[in-house]
Amino acid sequence: MTTTVGTRAIGRAGPTKLARRATVKRTVVSAQKKIIADDETANARDVGAAVSALAIAAATVAMPEMAHASGGEFGILEGRSAALLHPIGLGSLYAVTLYAGYLGLQWRRVRTVGDEIAELKATLPTDAEAAAGSEASKKIEELSATRKELVAGKFKDKHANLGYLLLAMGVTLSVEGGMNTYLRVGKLFPGPHLYAGATITVLWAMAAGLVPMMEKGNQKARDLHIALNCLNVALFTWQIPTGLEIVGKVFQFTSWP
Repeated sequence: MTTTVGTRAIGRAGPTKLARRATVKRTVVSAQKKIIADDETANARDVGAAVSALAIAAATVAMPEMAHASGGEFGILEGRSAALLHPIGLGSLYAVTLYAGYLGLQWRRVRTVGDEIAELKATLPTDAEAAAGSEASKKIEELSATRKELVAGKFKDKHANLGYLLLAMGVTLSVEGGMNTYLRVGKLFPGPHLYAGATITVLWAMAAGLVPMMEKGNQKARDLHIALNCLNVALFTWQIPTGLEIVGKVFQFTSWP
């Protein structure tokens, strides 16, 4: 009897243990799955962070303004060759400025000679014979020959062409100089050279802006054009020593190319 009861008890207990074991197994499997899922989530976060870092780095390379403006990021643009482009170019334009001024004065001489001839003709005697032998007549002949030579020189066209060159290249090199300084050292240096350079650039634009009125015969515009360009030459000349100091620093702190 006891054996029968015990067998029955064990028979009843067997399924319960099996059920418990199955429950434990399911719990363990569920925990393992959760751990694996957590690991995958963490890995996904790590991958996302890495991708974000790579994206930021790519954006920094694609947009240099997001990076520091010095330290080698811009390669040859920070080298000596690019730094010398501004002083060499502006030095050449200084010579062009002086020559353009000479051409402008020659073209102005064409107009003033014409005015002198008109004034002398007004003083000629009414008698043709007397007029032909007069001093005024001889002077008129001399001035007419001079004017003919001046007109043949095409000083107006040459002066205008050099003026356009000064405006285009002068503004370009002025901006390039400031940008190059920023690329090399990360900042600009407010001072006489920078202020004079900015003023010269403005004077180029103002002088060029007077050309349409000058072509219509506006004498005030012509006089102002000459005055602005005289101031330009004075500032340009005064700026040379400070420019040479900067060139010395370029050779001191940069290398080829």
